[in-house]
Amino acid sequence: MKLLIASDIHGSAYYCGKLMEVLDKSQPDKLLLLGDLLYHGPRNDLPREYAPKQVIGMLSKHKDIITAVRGNCDAEVDQMVLPFPCMADHAQLEVDGKVFYLTHGHHASPDALPDLPAGSVFLSGHTHVKMDEVRNGIRCINPGSVSIPKDGSHSCMIYEDGVFSVIFLE
Repeated sequence: MKLLIASDIHGSAYYCGKLMEVLDKSQPDKLLLLGDLLYHGPRNDLPREYAPKQVIGMLSKHKDIITAVRGNCDAEVDQMVLPFPCMADHAQLEVDGKVFYLTHGHHASPDALPDLPAGSVFLSGHTHVKMDEVRNGIRCINPGSVSIPKDGSHSCMIYEDGVFSVIFLE
């Protein structure tokens, strides 16, 4: 199974467009969105080309392959305008015989992992910093931020055949 994993779009039409280019090129089976989709949040500056309505349109075209979780900047009104579920605090998928646990990262985090079987994959965003570490037998992955990186590079990840690869959006 091929997965495209992204977090922290924060309403940037420009960077969501870059993500859609990756999606079109890579043709994943699923697009996993780890929260903070439309709103930039009170602590962040406006991202480049802040246009949540355009982001809604871009994401909506792929509603059938999206699994999304709620970020700390997401609200009930977001669910009113998005045609896929996005209000769950977490989701779980079985991928290649492993549990993939998806969350934004503001409740459960690599420092406060939920009870998962050894060998599971914990996917989170929130920090806007890429991560790939094993903690207590759980692989902790953060794809970084699509639009407001705090580590210098706009990014997402692709998972395929057991390998996570960082994709830089610029």
